[in-house]
Amino acid sequence: MTADGALLVVGDVVTDVVARHRGPLAAGTDTAAAIRTLPGGAGANVACWAAHAGCADVRLLGRVGADAAAWHERELVAAGVRPRLVVDPTAATGTVICLVDTGAAAERTFLTDSGASLRLEPADWSDRLLDGVARLHLSGYLLFTEPSRELARTALAAARARGVPVSLDPASAGFLVRLGVDRFLAFAEELDVLLPSRDEACLLTGLPDPADAAAKLSRLVPLVVAKAGADGALVARSGSAPVRVPAAPAVPRDTTGAGDAFTGAFLAALLTGATPEEAAARGCRAGAAAVERVGGRPRRAGSEG
Repeated sequence: MTADGALLVVGDVVTDVVARHRGPLAAGTDTAAAIRTLPGGAGANVACWAAHAGCADVRLLGRVGADAAAWHERELVAAGVRPRLVVDPTAATGTVICLVDTGAAAERTFLTDSGASLRLEPADWSDRLLDGVARLHLSGYLLFTEPSRELARTALAAARARGVPVSLDPASAGFLVRLGVDRFLAFAEELDVLLPSRDEACLLTGLPDPADAAAKLSRLVPLVVAKAGADGALVARSGSAPVRVPAAPAVPRDTTGAGDAFTGAFLAALLTGATPEEAAARGCRAGAAAVERVGGRPRRAGSEG
């Protein structure tokens, strides 16, 4: 697999504390859980999965605290990513507590302290970051604070000036509600690819059916790929009826990062000349691999599951 040009990801780098418990949490007392501390962040995860999928040149711009900067850089380099991590002078690295129910669905709930991750700002950007870049991907989390939103606007404008296509994953239905659908869609008008989850697509359009929602969004953004978990993905182009891409079979252990895995593999495939439908199929296979292991990153040789 070879790619013509690099993938640049701009987004969040955080520390995940993953707590896997069985059954409901017991309020006011103890709930037994298996707990691990792992590198995470939607932007960083996408970059790692793109490298895992065979993209030879994956770059990442993110912001971390001094407390964990060296660890995160080592983990990213080991995953095949070229990181440019800005060390925040005051804020600690972002932390997400992932509560994962070890029942059949392996559903997860996040408690998020964004820390330094969403303190990226336009001063952290340089147009030179786009040298040799064929695609720019923005983590949707960037839109949820004003400094990082301004950075996202700066990066988007620079990419459009160079003719570099830009993709974005909305990242969080809960945060989308806080941001406001209209504000998000105003930003999305300049995108080339939008990668929402099924729930995010429905939220952004007000439509209950994900296929209808994907088709409507693709009248705003030329290519929309709605990720639907065990139901696969929907690929919609310029208002046309979506093509349904089936999911790959999987036995879920932890769904954390499954959407990031899809996005990373999807973008890596586009860089090799795959069609959006072919790229979505690769994304589904990566998502299936992601849910069968704990944490949001791909397995490395010699690592534990």
